Amino acid sequence: MTTPTLSASQSPWQLFWRRFRKHVMAMFSLFLMGLISLLIAFAPLLATQDPMKQNLRNRFQPPSAAHWMGTDDLGRDLWTRILYGGRISLTVGMLAMAVSVVLGSLIGLFSGYYGGWIDSLLMRLTEIFLSIPRLFVLIALGMFLRSLDLPNLQAGSFFPIALVIGTLSWMGTARMVRASTLALREREFVQACRALGGSDWRILFQHILPNVASPIIVSATLGLSGAIISESGLSYLGFGVQLPTPTWGNMLSNTQSQMTTAPWTAIFPGMMIFLVVISINYIGDGLRDALDPRHTPR
Repeated sequence: MTTPTLSASQSPWQLFWRRFRKHVMAMFSLFLMGLISLLIAFAPLLATQDPMKQNLRNRFQPPSAAHWMGTDDLGRDLWTRILYGGRISLTVGMLAMAVSVVLGSLIGLFSGYYGGWIDSLLMRLTEIFLSIPRLFVLIALGMFLRSLDLPNLQAGSFFPIALVIGTLSWMGTARMVRASTLALREREFVQACRALGGSDWRILFQHILPNVASPIIVSATLGLSGAIISESGLSYLGFGVQLPTPTWGNMLSNTQSQMTTAPWTAIFPGMMIFLVVISINYIGDGLRDALDPRHTPR
């Protein structure tokens, strides 16, 4: 009688992929995000018109063969503007997520590993940032950046918006990494490295950080969707990336009065935000389940 092959012979990547693909919604969301990313990446090839080109004779044209998603109040092609707007929205989300993950991971690592007054200081700083009303701070900083005359810090550019969103979003990652570091710093492999003369930096970045990579990856995916929503809300209120540069958020900013006469001007940008955010959330759920050895996929 033959013995069945054990899953222990599989590599960690194969085990991860086997667990991840059991999450049906995560797999579908991954396919959808890949498709949207490809459309946005090849926007110059797929765009039918210039995203800035205005044609007042074609104002509020419904979806047709000439304009797949219709036109807006200035006669600009919505399909083209959504493709180019997705580049800005996703770039802001990626930059903000990167800033948030780097800050949160470093603060969580130092706080959990060193403890004592360093832990107290960093955790009190985290609590202060948690008590800040983020939306009002984003609006205030958006108004401040609008008054600056520096070329790389204009309110209409996406870099300062991503920087501000990222610096106000690291607290959850810091708490999660700190909790994992507190448990890992007393493990045998860490104490063995310390007994062999390993420096704190080597212990932190070669031994502890790889073992807390799983929660960091999950936090990064969920933080990406939160950053996209923050940018969209800020642009919708008029304090984010300024027109005529298209983003999904500022494309919605002037559509309240057009819902009855030209609903497509709000439906398509809103649909893109919804699809991207819910897809990223499902991918985060799938990553969490696949990276958690205690979770049993159904």
